[in-house]
Amino acid sequence: MSGGRQQTLPQAWRAAGGGAQRRDTGRDSDDELLLAAAAAADPSPVQGFSEAAGSIWIYPTNLPVRPYQERMAGAALLANTLVCLPTGLGKTFVAAVVMYNFYRWFPSGKVLFLAPTKPLVAQQMEACGRVMGIPCRDMAEMTGGTQALDRRELWNTKRVFFLTPQIMVNDLSRGTCPAVEIKCLVIDEAHKALGNHAYCQVVRELSKYTNQFRVLALSATPGSDTKAVQQVISNLLIAQIEMCAEDSPEIQPYSHERQVEKIVVPLGEELAEIQNTYIKV
Repeated sequence: MSGGRQQTLPQAWRAAGGGAQRRDTGRDSDDELLLAAAAAADPSPVQGFSEAAGSIWIYPTNLPVRPYQERMAGAALLANTLVCLPTGLGKTFVAAVVMYNFYRWFPSGKVLFLAPTKPLVAQQMEACGRVMGIPCRDMAEMTGGTQALDRRELWNTKRVFFLTPQIMVNDLSRGTCPAVEIKCLVIDEAHKALGNHAYCQVVRELSKYTNQFRVLALSATPGSDTKAVQQVISNLLIAQIEMCAEDSPEIQPYSHERQVEKIVVPLGEELAEIQNTYIKV
């Protein structure tokens, strides 16, 4: 694994005691002035942030390094980000890198990965476990089959969670989810975050307790039109978009040509009869 030196964290993520101190040089440097201005704008420290761990971010080099993935992961650490990549080009990899770094930076914080269905939750938990070395003892899967009392225990003892958004909404409303401890929220299939979808409810409820959490949204198709994309951006508090289209030169070395085979399936007697009746009507 390799370490990348952090440039800065947004004001809301500054470490405790990050205020500027004046030197006895007779005048402040530009850096000191900027730091003092930031401290005046937001004097509140970030709870649980480890300055030692937070001085670097880790990126895995045990797999071939893809520049677009490294760029997206680095960007997602510093701002709420919507990552748009065609299917099969490593959105989960980017998420795993971001999750691992927040797991390191906040030793007592919680890191969450939300997926809309139970099979996707299990799939993403397995995939993230393969990419980064988060200990299994700190990970938990929570879906509709997990009883409320068991979830309460998991919230208290685990740090990295893979769950459905509806479970998250339920536990936030019950007060069993330690909302103030959540530092990173990954949202898979983010294009679903429209209207009053459970994803939107999660972000709204979480924002009532804390604003010190990072959002990473993943989608292959962020929206059917500009209005839908803007809704997703607003609902998930997105600050920037990292995107590679299917014809982007960055991903061409890693793309595979799709072969589409059309298979026509006959309706069968029952469906054919319904179709004929409908046509007559």
